[in-house]
Amino acid sequence: MPFYSDDLIEEVRSKNDVVDVISGYVRLQKKGSTYFGLCPFHNEKTASFSVTPSKQMYYCFGCGAGGNVFTFLMEYENFTFAEAMQSLAERVGVELPAQEYSPRMKQEADKRQRLLEVNKEAGKYYYMLLRSEHGKYAMEYFRKRELTDEIMRKFGLGYSDKFSDDLYRYLRNKGYEDELLRDSGLISFDERRGGHDKFWNRAMFPIMDVHNKIIGFGGRVMGEGEPKYLNSPETKIFDKSRNLYGLNFARTTRKSYFLLCEGYMDVIALHQAGFDNAVASLGTALTSGHASLLKRYAKEVYLTYDSDGAGVKAALRAIPILKEVGITTKIINMRPYKDPDEFIKALGADAYQERIEQAENSFMFEIRILEQDYDMKDPESKTAFYNEIARKLLGFTEELERDNYIEAVAVKYQMGFENLRKLVLHLGTQGGIAAPRQQLKSGIHENKKKEDGMKQSQKLLLTWLIEDTRLFPIISRYILPVDFTEEIYRKVAEILFSQFENTGTVNPAQIISMFQNEEEQREIASLFNAHIRNIETKADMEKALKETVVRVKQNSINHRSANLAPTDMAGLQQLVSDKRQLEQLEKLHISIE
Repeated sequence: MPFYSDDLIEEVRSKNDVVDVISGYVRLQKKGSTYFGLCPFHNEKTASFSVTPSKQMYYCFGCGAGGNVFTFLMEYENFTFAEAMQSLAERVGVELPAQEYSPRMKQEADKRQRLLEVNKEAGKYYYMLLRSEHGKYAMEYFRKRELTDEIMRKFGLGYSDKFSDDLYRYLRNKGYEDELLRDSGLISFDERRGGHDKFWNRAMFPIMDVHNKIIGFGGRVMGEGEPKYLNSPETKIFDKSRNLYGLNFARTTRKSYFLLCEGYMDVIALHQAGFDNAVASLGTALTSGHASLLKRYAKEVYLTYDSDGAGVKAALRAIPILKEVGITTKIINMRPYKDPDEFIKALGADAYQERIEQAENSFMFEIRILEQDYDMKDPESKTAFYNEIARKLLGFTEELERDNYIEAVAVKYQMGFENLRKLVLHLGTQGGIAAPRQQLKSGIHENKKKEDGMKQSQKLLLTWLIEDTRLFPIISRYILPVDFTEEIYRKVAEILFSQFENTGTVNPAQIISMFQNEEEQREIASLFNAHIRNIETKADMEKALKETVVRVKQNSINHRSANLAPTDMAGLQQLVSDKRQLEQLEKLHISIE
């Protein structure tokens, strides 16, 4: 990733007004000093998405999404920080320093660029051929599949001619040398025929990366021939296990989940029907690379694989791979139809949406398929099935989640919750997997509540500081950054106090840019947008402020006392001093001038 100085990052951020940038994506309405709109990161009917010019930040009080202009592009466009920086710099005319390459890196970058050019030329040629007399049979095929001109244009569909050296001659005439064409995967060479096309007499599907660059192709044979579908081989720009068909479009969907299909036509049919969140793996089984890529864009995936035996097996393989990266999976039932394309042609988009809403939990799907291997009328076989279910339930290491699934399975298979739970614990204890735990007692969540309340008090103090810098001289008499016991809160407080000390102002949007991780940026945005209840009078404000300062200071003393080493005399002296100060503070009246 290119290195940019803090000053350059701040220059690009400060020149891109957050309201101007976000207005290009979200319809905003001004209310007082803040703008509001419908959140682009979750479905909502009441505007809870706020953009504050004074903070140069956005924050959604519904889903917690928040940050500055960099964060917004990283979340909305799924850009990396470097891509967001490039986009925003171009927007305001800031020239970024050229990235320094070693001779070898420059050679590799040039090679990649030329391979992308070759694929782009091939894509243009295939696109043109489909719309000529040569491509009439492929066009008839697409018409029979009920594809519109608009969707064919969107996906760049084309045709490779029946002459086996057609593309080779075209690309040679464009000036591309044999070595580059061989490396592109589009042209093969042998002594007898010389250069000849990888694809010929096929309906062509360009495969694009997330930036809409063509990195490979899929081709379906016209008429008889094997294989029916053929994909580009892996090249320097095409890795099947790390790319998904349709992701260049699906990544900007406003839906919170993806539809994962098996084939190109399924993806295209779903997009044509309005399901712009459909993607497919590229002629290969789902891999951990695919799962990691999906995780960047969605937390939930609906498998819409073929309803035949092969589709079921593919779904069973995909579920644990998706679970491994933290993706929740559901299964769409398309029976009596084979795939999404057939289903939508027969019943339409509304019926498919109903199937999405009725999608089956992936664990319950696995159990239902497992049941087919057992004779439920035979007591021995039935017992073996129940034992296998119990073993699978041991995969849930968190007790509450496991109990929820035990309950769901017990209801479906009429087993009795306690009977199944005892079986699970028995098998777990035998295998040393899960020892029985004590029953949760009343009041077990009290510590969690106190912790959450203290986090809120620390957030509230940080929000007050950025919204009214007059409070710094008052609060800093009693509270210092070290008093914020959450690590990320403490880091933010250190920067915030330093900003005020050096400049007399604060710049919360700049602080967000100092953290590269999107989750950290979201957390920091929440620190600066804590909910402050309506306080009408100065006296009420002073009372609320004092209560919050006392809570934060008391928590700081408790935290340091619990973690103090017995030999730390300086730390002990500081604690004694802070306790005396706290006693005085509780008697004082905090005054806001």
